Amino acid sequence: MEGDLKVGIVGFGYWGPKLVRNFSEMSGAILEWVVDLNEAKLAKVRRDYPGVKVTTSVGEMLASDVDAVVIATPIRTHYKLARQSLLAGKHVMVEKPLTDRSEHAEELVSIADRLGLVLMVGHTFVYNGAIQALREIIASGELGDIYYVDSARLNLGLFQPDINVLWDLAPHDVSILRYILGMEPLSVSAHGSAHVRPGVHDVVYAEFAFPHNILAHVHLSWLDPCKVRRVTVVGSRKMVVCNDVADVEKIRIYDKGVERTYVTDKFSDFHLEYRYGGVHIPYVPFREPLAVQCEHFVSSIRHGTTPTTDGREGLQVVRILEQADRSLQEGGVRKPLMGLLDGSRLVGAGKDGMAVSGVAHGH
Repeated sequence: MEGDLKVGIVGFGYWGPKLVRNFSEMSGAILEWVVDLNEAKLAKVRRDYPGVKVTTSVGEMLASDVDAVVIATPIRTHYKLARQSLLAGKHVMVEKPLTDRSEHAEELVSIADRLGLVLMVGHTFVYNGAIQALREIIASGELGDIYYVDSARLNLGLFQPDINVLWDLAPHDVSILRYILGMEPLSVSAHGSAHVRPGVHDVVYAEFAFPHNILAHVHLSWLDPCKVRRVTVVGSRKMVVCNDVADVEKIRIYDKGVERTYVTDKFSDFHLEYRYGGVHIPYVPFREPLAVQCEHFVSSIRHGTTPTTDGREGLQVVRILEQADRSLQEGGVRKPLMGLLDGSRLVGAGKDGMAVSGVAHGH
């Protein structure tokens, strides 16, 4: 594709302004349209971006010569808007999650394939330099055998009108876990509680079982006094903490662990030795992950390549979320994931499903 890509953005709520800023500043793309039902928000777009067309009608934007549509609206609207945009011949990027039902996600993937269009999902943390560094550390074998992963995504708000905290925040953690481990979870169990609105879980604890006896625990909350975005990975040799809210030093590798020292040739005769080594803080260059994501979308369209977080990746995440939500509604009953997921879809998966180093991220 030659020339600048013409982009339209649907939704100017919480995330939309960040997308508008990124596409308006990007070389190789022209922000042509912003669509929103709120006239006051459109007035702000007119004031801040006078060269951008605004409308309350998605149809008006789709009838134009816009090449790509970016959807940043409530989750319940993703399917209808994405389907409408694809059928109009537009490439589409949808904010996470792709849809709220797997059959809808499957249909969108099918339409994009049939029409030869790019369908991408905004799993922004896959484009985060610290998460990419974490993935490479795991793949290098520096941590040894992975024992478990603990992820916390906590905040005071923002309460969503149409979904629970699992559907709001867990898309990040599910995409991160699959990306850094390079394998699909085998099963999931989720517990939670609803404190503010009856029947809408605002605190959730989810546990994912992965191959090689790896457990991943995810804590999600809209009711925490502190903003936390932390992933801890514990291995047999070393441990690493990725703290995304840190201004600097987002990755810390701890040379700590527990080792068994055998005192006789009997397997049962051993004692434990605790190792307390130093802390290594690797340099991680920073770029705004959303900017990287948006550039990757444009590049995928221009070069006819498959995005790292394409529609099929989004479908995998939706399938996992559905099973996690079923477990949540049934009081934590463990739900199988084997047979629902396609492990070959994982970025950079090795022969046994583990992530391998040196994999191109596509951007």
